[in-house]
Amino acid sequence: MTWTDVYILRNEVLLTLLVLYHLIVDLTEGKDNGRLVNGTLFGFGLVTAVGFYPVETTSLFGQMFLSDPLRNTLKLILNISTFIILLQSASWLRKPENQPKTGAFYMLIFSTLMGMSFMISAGNFLMLYLGLETATLPLTLLAAFDKKLRRSAEAGIKLLMSSAVSSAVLLMGLSLLYGSYGTLYFSEMASLTDAQALSVFGLVLFVAGFGFKLSLVPFHLWTADVYEGSPLPVTMYFSVVSKGAALFTLMLVLYNVFTLYPKSWTLAAYLLSVTTMVVGNLFALRQKNLKRFLAFSSITQAGFMMLGFVNNDNLGMTTVVYFMMIYSLSNLAVFGVLSMVFNATGKENIEDFNGFYLTNPRLSLIMLLALFSLAGIPPVAGFFGKFFLFTAAAAKGLYILVFIAVINATISLYYYLLVVKAMFINKSEAPVATLTSTWQEKLAFTICLVGIAAIGFVSGVYDYIASLI
Repeated sequence: MTWTDVYILRNEVLLTLLVLYHLIVDLTEGKDNGRLVNGTLFGFGLVTAVGFYPVETTSLFGQMFLSDPLRNTLKLILNISTFIILLQSASWLRKPENQPKTGAFYMLIFSTLMGMSFMISAGNFLMLYLGLETATLPLTLLAAFDKKLRRSAEAGIKLLMSSAVSSAVLLMGLSLLYGSYGTLYFSEMASLTDAQALSVFGLVLFVAGFGFKLSLVPFHLWTADVYEGSPLPVTMYFSVVSKGAALFTLMLVLYNVFTLYPKSWTLAAYLLSVTTMVVGNLFALRQKNLKRFLAFSSITQAGFMMLGFVNNDNLGMTTVVYFMMIYSLSNLAVFGVLSMVFNATGKENIEDFNGFYLTNPRLSLIMLLALFSLAGIPPVAGFFGKFFLFTAAAAKGLYILVFIAVINATISLYYYLLVVKAMFINKSEAPVATLTSTWQEKLAFTICLVGIAAIGFVSGVYDYIASLI
């Protein structure tokens, strides 16, 4: 391996070094984990900054590992989201009961992120599956990270079982595709025109396997319980980074490998989009716990993301990446406020936010802008993200699908406004006391707010993504 290869693999190599660093430091670190937390933030900040350096289109290991500007950008989006989560989790890690487990938490986070990075750069299905398993196994440990809570152990078990089922479905699909094409390499499969029933069924199973990871209906049943039982930083990671990695990987495979017969997967995307939006909305309307509320909200948002897949050209890919970037910043802003409240009070229900504006006006405004972005209300970035998704579906003449999506967007606006109503209108005799933000939380909120406010108006962001595709 040459230094050029190391540069191409820089994201994966640096993440591996971070895992080894925490493995060693965790054995020698004392009870005060302040230096470890700040050192990790600085180290991973450098890793994220390195991602801004351009890369050329190339491959390694006999085309098993692919590198190009698009994949580098997708990894960068995941790294930025992870960096925000690490900033927001600093206060949680400094609690006395979590300090001994700080190194383990970081090792698991960086291990699963490394697996997701290999998923995105995979050049054949074997590398994709190895990256998927590398990402999934640490996630089950993260879900069960709080050993003192029964619901956390339950979340880990449910995630492990659902991951096993999804992996079995995915492997069955890959075996059928291999039997049909005689190869696992993306470049070779893309040049073949085999659209027999065997290969189509294999593709359906492959999409179903990733449907578990994306919480698409009817593969969503694990989501709410796992989100509620996991520690809040882990729930953030599930809702943004894990979902983003699965979305990007599915997008790259469908658009680059199965381009010769897109009708099979665009029809699946159509059906999954409708069922996911409708079911996600119906369950979100009933939720009182904010973690479960955001779980079903993320399911609904996944349904909107599938709108981009019904457009099987460059417009579809561009809108998917663009919307995922906006969704990440918006969702993390909401989770950031919830994390501060939960760390200080242990409260996580919607009614606990009654009168929140009176004691925490700044945090209330952050929550307001983030919820408006998730709902798609102008002028925040979420409006532009959904507008482009609707445009992608309309460009294929799927006006009924667009109409269904608009109805569901209106329904989602209602339950997002329920949280806004609780903060600004509902009264409480004992509202949440005034909270003080740490510098890590202030930096995380700044990144999220700048993205929510600016991405929609800075046309260069959308144009840059389109130029990569």
